[in-house]
Amino acid sequence: MPLLIVISGVLLLLILISVLKINAFISFIIVCLYVGMVMGLPVETLVNGIQKGIGDTMGFLVLILGFGAMLGKIVAQSGAAKKISQSLISLMGIKNVQIALILTGFIVGIPMFYNVGFVILVPIVFTVAASTGLPLLYVGVPMLSALSVTHGYLPPHPSPTAIAGMFHADIGKTMLYGSMVAIPAIIVAGPALSPLYKRFKAHPLEEFISKNEERNEKLPPVILSIVSALMPVLLIGFAGLSSFIFEKESMINKIAQGIGNPAIAMLISVMFALVFLELRRGGNMKKTMEDIAQSVSSITMILLILAGAGALKEVLVITGISESLGKTLVETSLSPLVLGWLIAAVIRIAIGSATVAGLTAAGIVLPLVSGPSVSPELMVLSIGAGSLMLSHVNDTGFWMFKEYFGLTVKDTFFTWTVMETVVSLVGLAGVLILDIFI
Repeated sequence: MPLLIVISGVLLLLILISVLKINAFISFIIVCLYVGMVMGLPVETLVNGIQKGIGDTMGFLVLILGFGAMLGKIVAQSGAAKKISQSLISLMGIKNVQIALILTGFIVGIPMFYNVGFVILVPIVFTVAASTGLPLLYVGVPMLSALSVTHGYLPPHPSPTAIAGMFHADIGKTMLYGSMVAIPAIIVAGPALSPLYKRFKAHPLEEFISKNEERNEKLPPVILSIVSALMPVLLIGFAGLSSFIFEKESMINKIAQGIGNPAIAMLISVMFALVFLELRRGGNMKKTMEDIAQSVSSITMILLILAGAGALKEVLVITGISESLGKTLVETSLSPLVLGWLIAAVIRIAIGSATVAGLTAAGIVLPLVSGPSVSPELMVLSIGAGSLMLSHVNDTGFWMFKEYFGLTVKDTFFTWTVMETVVSLVGLAGVLILDIFI
């Protein structure tokens, strides 16, 4: 019975979002009410559970995602993203332009939300392709594979951050393992397959190409640009290393753990970028504050969707469905890591949203993470990989790629969809290999 209720709830979610085109947050709340009422919960208990789920989820995420949006805005607006790209391409040369763009996508992708990173980095791809004479897709797909991987695998992006919170996964370990899984996924989906993309002719619109003709502005130094973009990773990573190097009660370790707390790390990163990328380079405080306020307002709906997913998770817990489902899934012969990936992949294919797919899958498999044999960090990555599977016409990323590169729907399937699918499959393989050693 609990399994049938979950299946019917997921189907209802798919219908509300995909068929009836109802907002994802509203859809989540409707499904919460449906599941709770079918299980016989009193309305007051059900509403309290929804409020608790939203509160628990937002309490962890608001600081991180809010600061993340601010940091991404400063990195983009200051020209740091452009400087990183220019410097890496200049350093590595035309022969290694793919590697340079992959590093750009990875570095810039960490602090930026996917759609923002896409819009900022694609004009750089057009510039590089025009200056080198290389096919546009041959240059662009590797960088976008790196951008996609950071979106699906790594905090502080919404879905992996929220799932890490649900599973009580260590953020530092998640980022470390995620980086290890990301490298082969990017290499296979990018450089390894990019020769196949040469035969597809891109015809970008003039309005997109014209974005390359930017004013001659003074960009920040490359080291400052890279440090600003990667500072959350550096601070959280330092905290993780500190616990191995120094005594637990030592002052250095206590300080490291303090600044390595994800919320504190994001705040420090924002303040660093604000001072050194904006104010010390002549930026106006009032204008900068208005810009970062706008950046936060742009993620409001993402936050609501995450809140709705958190509410559904809590309803599954208080109704006992989560525990019952966990026992059922444990009896299957499939690895919990494969189950997490598979559920996320099915929802992703049906709905299109990687964020919704990841969070819904996390709520379903939550009981499996309580066992000592399952790494919560690897479960975050497994579900993240599944949430990128087989992007097609119900995914906004599919249409952004198609329109910016001027491709037919068929060619978009053979390029973008293939790239996302490979990222997902290689990500799962990487997680299963890591599971042998962890």
